[in-house]
Amino acid sequence: MDKRLFNPDAHFLSGPNSRGKELLFLFKVFFQFLGAFRKLHFVGPCVTVFGSARFDENNIYYKQARSLGKALSEMGFAVMTGGGPGIMEAANRGAADVKGQSIGCNIKLPKEQFSNPYLTKTINFDHFFVRKAILTKYSYAFVVMPGGFGTLDELFETLTLIQTGTLHNFPIVIMGKDYYKDIEEMIIRMINERTISSNDKNLILFTDDITEACDHIGNFIKTNYKVKYKPKWLLGE
Repeated sequence: MDKRLFNPDAHFLSGPNSRGKELLFLFKVFFQFLGAFRKLHFVGPCVTVFGSARFDENNIYYKQARSLGKALSEMGFAVMTGGGPGIMEAANRGAADVKGQSIGCNIKLPKEQFSNPYLTKTINFDHFFVRKAILTKYSYAFVVMPGGFGTLDELFETLTLIQTGTLHNFPIVIMGKDYYKDIEEMIIRMINERTISSNDKNLILFTDDITEACDHIGNFIKTNYKVKYKPKWLLGE
């Protein structure tokens, strides 16, 4: 059976379709963006936590992510994740522990992902690129915990947006200094080779300390973000 039938991105990226199908695809993407905008417009400042879906609750990184989610929620942030198990579940669970906002942007995949039970708000996406755009749009900071290819993809895409000036004053905290020591060394090498600016590293904090991570995020947001928006009754808000 063709696996593309279960993966809209695979079908879209497999080459040109009929113009009717391409138009239908555009409408589906439009409505996914619209639904996400409606659900998250008034949610307040979010911090997104990335990490592996494969850690269980006995794993040290799971426990750390749960404590982090709790700390971020107590600071007044909505904790946003990809909505799945592992690190995502742990961060959402930490927010739920203190009755905070716990948001999941879940991707529809057979077997690979399911929504964790600690979400106060869930948005389901068919397409990775829509999901990633929403995770970035509503986040005031990212925390990157140990993970695999998907986590690294999210980390480096965000760093690219910072380097190109698309994102300004956007703090990234990388937790798991030993796990990510090669990444830290590579960033230093890129600075030395002048393939990135030395200023880029100022927005990245490598730490294992939750208090240090939260202070770093809080200082950036206090200095750079003053977002206020009043609901408009004409828009049904």
